[in-house]
Amino acid sequence: MEQTIKVYLTQMGNNKKLQEQEGLRFEADKPGNDGNEGNVLNVYDQVEYQEIMGFGGAFTQASAVNFMALSDSQRREVLEAYFDKEKGIGYNFCRLTINSCDFSTEMYSYDDTPEDYELKDFSIERDKEDVIPMVLAAKEKAPDLRLFASPWSPPAWMKTNGKMDKGGFLRKECQDAWARYTARYIKAYEEEGIPIWGVTVQNEAKAEQGWESCHYEAGEERDFVTGYLKPVYEREGLGDKKIFFWDHNKERVVDRSLETLCSDRARAAFDGIAVHWYSGDHFGALDVTHRLFPEKLLIASEQCKGREEMPWESGEAYAHDIIGDLNNWVGAWTDWNMLLDENGGPDHWLDEQLHWERITAKRQELGLEINWKDPRFQKLMKEEGIWFGESPILCDHGEKSLHYASSYYYIGHFSRFVKRGAKRIGSSVYTPGLEVCAFRNPDGSKAVVAMNPGEQEKKTILRFHEKIAEYKIPAHSIVTFVF
Repeated sequence: MEQTIKVYLTQMGNNKKLQEQEGLRFEADKPGNDGNEGNVLNVYDQVEYQEIMGFGGAFTQASAVNFMALSDSQRREVLEAYFDKEKGIGYNFCRLTINSCDFSTEMYSYDDTPEDYELKDFSIERDKEDVIPMVLAAKEKAPDLRLFASPWSPPAWMKTNGKMDKGGFLRKECQDAWARYTARYIKAYEEEGIPIWGVTVQNEAKAEQGWESCHYEAGEERDFVTGYLKPVYEREGLGDKKIFFWDHNKERVVDRSLETLCSDRARAAFDGIAVHWYSGDHFGALDVTHRLFPEKLLIASEQCKGREEMPWESGEAYAHDIIGDLNNWVGAWTDWNMLLDENGGPDHWLDEQLHWERITAKRQELGLEINWKDPRFQKLMKEEGIWFGESPILCDHGEKSLHYASSYYYIGHFSRFVKRGAKRIGSSVYTPGLEVCAFRNPDGSKAVVAMNPGEQEKKTILRFHEKIAEYKIPAHSIVTFVF
């Protein structure tokens, strides 16, 4: 019986966006067939690697504020686009922020009362205005939505520098209160019908940012979790919550893991490691980390970029990272903002940048408003080193319209076709000009993703169990084969 291969293609330059193409059929890989020796993309289901937990983005307050400002029909469109498994791209693994982050309208915590160690004034009322309604709407579309939460900073009064931004450390005397604070957050969200699957200890634990941030050395993060966070969670009936450390760039993940997981007690306290992409690929570091600590989950917890100039630019950057991560033991991949406005916000840190005295003076001199669509404004921002964030879906409140970046479709080549519970399987490809990964879904179907970021079409012979099928992958495109 001949086996049909479904083919889905995105080629932004030719306006093909996750479009199903004419199917292929396998034929016997007989000796003497022209071209069989070259151009081969092998798929090996005899070997399995890590299990895939899912794909998604972050419910930042910026995303939620924009979502709540949409019309009812646009909200439905966004929810279907992200969370519908058939009509959309099937997001099912998403991130929340504990307290505000840089992509919030302002800095805030759930308890700003100084020295409130008993957390008498703790409240998530602020999130009920926008974040929680968006999450609940998403859960209606995707009941299996899995959520993890990350803090950018404890409340200012818990910090050594007395403020939520510019780094600082968690005060020693606040460790127990902060552990109980995050437990209160989990319980408060669950009371709203939003279960939390896991947490990261701290977003970007080595960074000192001009927005919400908190610094942990490896020993401090380890001792906080083993001495306070893990015991509090177990005492509060939250012992099943996954705990991830680092939540930062890949270039130091090996050293951080060796320092953090240096004892049996520490190794037992953490479920995994979270990584970002902002310091380059470093995919090999993920492989080393897995081989050192094979029982630990690896998740890619954040990545984002500025506005794309070429129609495929963002998509190719995302797919390159997804393929590199998944081929090196990452089990879940989560984007950053799901929905930004026409100026890449709201973002309280960017707002501060744009109103610096120097920037304001230059804008006024040129007669410019803050308007990303104005090429003159774009030029000024590039000259000043200020970039505007992009999300896979952007909303223009002035035009009352939604715009889809290439990243939306490229992510969809993974998130729609690689199901939760899939296992990565083996693959090999004839050229580094094709980036490839392969999976076996729980129903037994195979999903093979291949990206061609080059300028030339690439003839490819998909080969599986001594059967072959030929396909020409266009320049600057991505394809998913399902069979």
